Amino acid sequence: MKKSFEIIGTFKKGAALTLAFVMILCGSVNTFAVKDREVPDSVEVIPANDRVTEDGFARYFDFNKNSGFDSDSSEKVLTAGYVPVYNDEGTVPLFSEEKGYGFVSETCAMPPRKVDTSDVFVKDNGFFVNEPDESRFVMRNDKGEDIEQSKCTTYDFGGMVFRAAVEPGAYLISVKTTGGKDVTSMSVSGMQTTRIETNQFWDAAKLVPVENIAEWSDNGKRWSFSFVSGLPYIDIEIEPKKANTDVGIEAINIIRIFKYRPIKKEKPTVFTLGDSTLKSYTFDEAPMCGWGQVFDRLFDLEKVNVINYSMGGRSLKSMYQEGRLNDILLKGQEGDYVLIQSGHNDERKGTAKGTADGENARFGGGSTEEMYKKFITDYYIPAVKSRGMIPILVTPMTRAEGKPSKNYVYKNSFTNRKFPQIMKETAEEIGVTLVDLNKRSVEYLNEIGLSGTSAIVLSLEAGETPGKTNSGSYANGNPNLKVDGTHFKEALAKQYARMVAEEIYKAYKNGDENVNKFVGYFKSDVIKALEENDWSEVYPEVCADTVSGFGAYYRNQIEKMVQLGVMSKDKDGNFNPNDDMYVEEYIDALAKLWNIDSSQIRGYRNAKLTREVMASVLYDAYKLRFSEKPAYMTDYNGTALSPDDPNYDSNLVGEEAQYYPLAGFGTLIDSDKIDEKYFEKAKEAYNLGLIRSEWDIERGDMRNGNKFSPKQVVSRAKAAKSLYFVWVLSMPIKSETDWLE
Repeated sequence: MKKSFEIIGTFKKGAALTLAFVMILCGSVNTFAVKDREVPDSVEVIPANDRVTEDGFARYFDFNKNSGFDSDSSEKVLTAGYVPVYNDEGTVPLFSEEKGYGFVSETCAMPPRKVDTSDVFVKDNGFFVNEPDESRFVMRNDKGEDIEQSKCTTYDFGGMVFRAAVEPGAYLISVKTTGGKDVTSMSVSGMQTTRIETNQFWDAAKLVPVENIAEWSDNGKRWSFSFVSGLPYIDIEIEPKKANTDVGIEAINIIRIFKYRPIKKEKPTVFTLGDSTLKSYTFDEAPMCGWGQVFDRLFDLEKVNVINYSMGGRSLKSMYQEGRLNDILLKGQEGDYVLIQSGHNDERKGTAKGTADGENARFGGGSTEEMYKKFITDYYIPAVKSRGMIPILVTPMTRAEGKPSKNYVYKNSFTNRKFPQIMKETAEEIGVTLVDLNKRSVEYLNEIGLSGTSAIVLSLEAGETPGKTNSGSYANGNPNLKVDGTHFKEALAKQYARMVAEEIYKAYKNGDENVNKFVGYFKSDVIKALEENDWSEVYPEVCADTVSGFGAYYRNQIEKMVQLGVMSKDKDGNFNPNDDMYVEEYIDALAKLWNIDSSQIRGYRNAKLTREVMASVLYDAYKLRFSEKPAYMTDYNGTALSPDDPNYDSNLVGEEAQYYPLAGFGTLIDSDKIDEKYFEKAKEAYNLGLIRSEWDIERGDMRNGNKFSPKQVVSRAKAAKSLYFVWVLSMPIKSETDWLE
């Protein structure tokens, strides 16, 4: 037995993280006489470390009849820090503001989950529930396939919900269960912590690890999790995992950890949090790009870190529920910025069995307008501010019309649920900096016009990219058979990043003190661009004649090739996309992209580049670059991911589509027109998918033509298209596409 007034708990995070606390009763709870006594063996005592707050605030709730009391005294004496939930009558205490703790019949989650407090029963060693209805534990999708609990969004196992009043802030929660991990499911204030019981990553490239996992210790009986609450209380949900099994709790610890991280990082951090329109993409998803992925290019990274926590398919609801926001808040420190954009997936109304994703799903994407606002005001902003961090709200950009009519005018696409307007009004109400990207996006799309916009949203034709997502390969066009106006290419992502910077700078000039430090993190050329409204030094790859009109058709590929230094503009800043490409320039560009010796590609005179020569050059270069087929030519991505996989993007689902040309070489009606000296290499290049027909193809469709057009001269724009394709082909499939070298 151990003598102490300080009750210390053991908790682990990752390999070995110990946290300690000094137990002090909250003033709102009932007080008891305290005398020097022996601490029960069930309470572990360990050395404290620097994660404990100076005030030592903690609450220890004891549900075990025999813990915390001095049996030798006629007067029941509470050990320091203990709140005895067990009482002589063996009744279940309901939550009250006066006590600041108790069981509730409805969770704080959105939507709320109802539980029956009368189902909770008391034994000497704790409080228990038992769910006899076996049907509650059957989790299957519409196909009748079983779904793992962590992948399911609609389960409800009943159970009990214990609420404890605390101030908004960061807390270490520890629950000592009676049955342990095999029979007990845990959630906290509407968070599905079962998703993060193992180490994972928040991003597709696996550069941003999940640093805060929910952990089971003490032979699987003690559950612990660090959690940042924006609400004035914490709900702890304890549910059974199987029918007819007693599931109970003996104790709950809630210990406040530092408001601000005690160990200062070398640099402050700007966090970006949002959906697929901010996400950092990998090469297998090219040419998709989120503005959060290219945002860091605007900053002096000697002064600040910029970390993108965004992922496709996410909403305010799901980013909170899966612990994405929580991880940012525990990783960040005082003065860090958190940019939050959401709205596209908040519109969801999915109803699929088992994985329903609408507003009524327990875990999922959709929200009502009321829920959306409440997430901002009650969950996000108070939690961010409790950590000394600075929130910036960003309204979601409009969805572009995929195939607009001739006189179409772009407008705000959020007409059903007005999330951008709600965010804007809410930011004003609560005094948070707002970036109205929705408004700016509508203005920009109309500025560059229909042709300019259609080129840089996710519009794809055969031969643009070998990228392959859940929908299959994009090599022959979009498998979803549409022009995707929600997602976009890097050329547009950079412009959205620019607009966000401009709006923050505008707020700074208007006296918003919240962003004073933020503006100081920008590069000097970005500050100059903001002051002079001239971004030519920041984005020198943007060409004057490829921003709008028909010259913009391959804008994304052109800007990337200019950015990589393999193609160039003229002295007037034009690319001249319709001019003829020459053999020598193409070979040099290809050699730079593939890091091969251009002198080894022999036998070609420097004339205008024709398609048959381009095919032959491509094959020669391919043989120099690759000893085996690159991954894009194989079915490397396996089967489609489930809707709740961290790397899943809901807008990219469908049947698997192949990489190789849909029309075989033997079906080409003009292959006999290929010069004999180029024929075999051209055939091999075609069969490898290095070159495809440019005839009768269309963006928004999976379509291959049956003409090779061997004598056709290749324009500079078409050369940029080809070079972009082979650039992606040579890149590691799971590395980020934000590649500048």
